[in-house]
Amino acid sequence: MAEAAGVHEASRQQAISALDTRADLLAEGRDSSGFRQRFDRHFPDLYRLFHALYGSRPDFQDQLTALVTQIARSWKERPADLKAVDAEREHNTGWFQSNDMLGGVCYVDRYAEDLGGVRDRIPYFRELGLTYLHLMPLFLAPEPHSDGGYAVSSYREVNPKLGTMEQLRELAAELRANGISLVVDFIFNHTSDEHDWARRAAEGDPEFSDYYWIYPDRTMPDAFERDVREIFPDDHPGSFIKMPDGRWVWATFHTFQWDLNYSNPSVFRAMAGEMLFLANQGVDILRMDAVAFVWKQLGTPCENLAEAHILLQAFNAVCRLAAPSLLFKSEAIVHPDEVALYIDPAECQISYNPLQMALIWEAMATRDVSLLSQALERRHNIPDGTSWVNYVRSHDDIGWTFADEDAAELGINGFDHRRFLNSFYVNRFPGSFARGVPFQDNPRTGDCRISGTTASLCGLEDGTGQAINRILLAHSVAFSTGGIPLLYLGDEVGQLNDYGYPLEEGHGADSRWVHRPRYPADRYGKRHDPTTPEGAVFEGLRKMISARSGTPEFAGTRLIHFNTNNRAVLGYQRPGDGTQILVLANFSDGHQSVTAQTLSGFAAQAVDILTGDPLDLGEGVTLRPQEFVWLRVAPAVHADPA
Repeated sequence: MAEAAGVHEASRQQAISALDTRADLLAEGRDSSGFRQRFDRHFPDLYRLFHALYGSRPDFQDQLTALVTQIARSWKERPADLKAVDAEREHNTGWFQSNDMLGGVCYVDRYAEDLGGVRDRIPYFRELGLTYLHLMPLFLAPEPHSDGGYAVSSYREVNPKLGTMEQLRELAAELRANGISLVVDFIFNHTSDEHDWARRAAEGDPEFSDYYWIYPDRTMPDAFERDVREIFPDDHPGSFIKMPDGRWVWATFHTFQWDLNYSNPSVFRAMAGEMLFLANQGVDILRMDAVAFVWKQLGTPCENLAEAHILLQAFNAVCRLAAPSLLFKSEAIVHPDEVALYIDPAECQISYNPLQMALIWEAMATRDVSLLSQALERRHNIPDGTSWVNYVRSHDDIGWTFADEDAAELGINGFDHRRFLNSFYVNRFPGSFARGVPFQDNPRTGDCRISGTTASLCGLEDGTGQAINRILLAHSVAFSTGGIPLLYLGDEVGQLNDYGYPLEEGHGADSRWVHRPRYPADRYGKRHDPTTPEGAVFEGLRKMISARSGTPEFAGTRLIHFNTNNRAVLGYQRPGDGTQILVLANFSDGHQSVTAQTLSGFAAQAVDILTGDPLDLGEGVTLRPQEFVWLRVAPAVHADPA
């Protein structure tokens, strides 16, 4: 123990010495002392984590010293206005847990043509109430096959069709001035095969060949693939592809996306540099893409390994030194137990909530909230200092990520149930209202995932009023369960599927483009007319946004399950100071009641904060089809029997 402490202190002193010998990296005065204070506080964590990953290497000390020097340089280069944000958020660490938070997500080109167009839409973002804007991948990527921008050719160059890095920096500043945080993707599992590192690796440069998992023959690829599953079998079998020179390179996803080799500390330092560069452009949150896949180890599935978590924590420690206000959002579409493991103040402070998203759609199809209610009771509450991002749909497909063991407890066979849901949402099931499109469809096994906009999946293409009710019901859960609600922009005006997507170059083989339509100007033009579907959806969502913002019980993520004793009605409570919000939501096509006896734990008088109307819980609550209520309630006061 004492020996380990001595080694740690020696490493710390060597790192400090490296800073002292590069005194030009740290300006004299306040910035220097502030950095040194954070260094004293956070370097022990950085050392511990970096040592866990790379401590067995003979060049460990040199790599650590180079990393610390790089961190100090990035801090010196950090603009003064961003250092002011750092200072503010160090005193308000829970800023992202506010009930005022509202997210929007879009592709720059499809929603606004370019970054200038996004700036022009800021007045609308303020009208809607956005405080968080996620711009889908916008960096340089191969054309036309870029996997929607997730094949990055440069982390420091914006796609020229969208603008420049200077414009992105200016946009970030203007968004910040309007109370909106900027979120971008950090694709750190892989680069495109056109990235400079990959090009140099393809040319045989040994330094950059070590940036990727490249082997001279099939010996090691075959060994890895004995335990690794195929992700996109339609694109290529296995995990490795053959390079033009006969070598084999790891490509988990598409052939043009090469996996980075994080067992090489030079890769860690290179990607830390890209991360800090983006932070210094004014990015507030990085969406950490494909976090489950970033660490490889022979003899394992190479998913969700312990080192993946250490890697994320080490990147966090880097940011605490050089960009303290930067947050990470995890993207882990894996078993719910694995999703939860990435959610931690020292790892990913924010996480997508894919289970809740999938089970909202499951409840919509079955008219039974049992699985969704079970998930809220068991899997919703997460560590202090963290937050869910709750959404109805994203840029990606819908996969049925519930745990088979959870379903089995309710008498549901997971395999059969997924087949039913796939059939229902691609309109292969009699009576389905949904107009989804299959993604990665396998007719032999019945397996597929679902593409479609919220409105099309809810049946708005048929023009029914129930479709509008379903749209609002789905969003009511995302807006009230706790966390940051996230809208895919266009959904708030009932945007429908774009069935012309196959006509666009590079899109024909990917049905997810059906739910990535271009900006629907005509629909936005009708948003203030409540007699139109667009206006009805917009007005309903704006009412929720306003009510949520004015309701302190909706801050944070804590949720208490409430059993409605009705399988069609979802119930949960959001606790506050002396009062709480009771949410009841009817997922059926008929009227449903929650009895007075079920509600007897609350005082009889309640108020629906969405309408301002009083309710007498002593009479029970009856909900119309797809109706939901947000009730401010207080505990019942029972007379003392004595």
